[in-house]
Amino acid sequence: MSHKQKASFQPDDPDRRAVLCAAGGVALGGIAAALVGNATAFAQETPAATRAAGSLGARLQGVQHFGLTVQDMERAYEFYTEVLGGTEVFRHGDFQGDAVQNTLLADQEILANQLGVNPRTIGVPDLRGGSQRLDVRFIQFDNVVIELLQYRDADRPMGGPKAFAEPVEHMSPAFPRMMHICFHVGDDVDFNRFIADLEAESARRGMTQVRANRIIRVSTEEERKAAPLSANTNKVTVAPSDGWELIYCKGPEGEQLEFVKALGPVKQRFADALAAHLQLAAK
Repeated sequence: MSHKQKASFQPDDPDRRAVLCAAGGVALGGIAAALVGNATAFAQETPAATRAAGSLGARLQGVQHFGLTVQDMERAYEFYTEVLGGTEVFRHGDFQGDAVQNTLLADQEILANQLGVNPRTIGVPDLRGGSQRLDVRFIQFDNVVIELLQYRDADRPMGGPKAFAEPVEHMSPAFPRMMHICFHVGDDVDFNRFIADLEAESARRGMTQVRANRIIRVSTEEERKAAPLSANTNKVTVAPSDGWELIYCKGPEGEQLEFVKALGPVKQRFADALAAHLQLAAK
């Protein structure tokens, strides 16, 4: 589908819904099949949420995607496809009109009315009248889809570096409602080297915002850069997280990312939980 094509927002479009479900469902099914063979006895003994017929949980097929609103669509797209290796599912754009405004932003317009302010002052675009537009791109990874969204002024080109609203700065992951995207690194990958290569490749592309934390105390950017390679990985040895390796990293849009490895005991715990979940879902 051409990224220049104009379209109305049609949430019940069966073709669009089928593409989305297939993209996420096939990948999730693959990883589930790879893990489900572990510890079925544990699955029978482990308590889990009820999946009674008609319950909310029984009506779900899992997580389909995570969405990320970006300032610079092309920069974000380059990072998630060319740096991290995702594959574009499709892109769609120029969303505008009453239906999409109501679907995505009704609660924020109600809030603006309650506050007695213009919705624009709290970051609500005018998709209804078409002053702003929404573009999206879906990126497939092995076991999940990421959706990139950009709200832009109508006179700005698709994929450009300017969003409708300025990004929120200095967002600590400790703030409620702050979210992050976590990527699972392969078991046999040198985690310390992966983080170093990620920063180097991002910097080569001018994405200087991509910065990973260190496990040693640093107080300046110079100290962070000068930290030894071994400081790139936090290895957890205390149960029940034993075998977990992680680091937090900011992405090119300032978004919070996490990279993890799950080895040994913690890997088995995830496999057991998945087996228990799938066993319940099959009842």
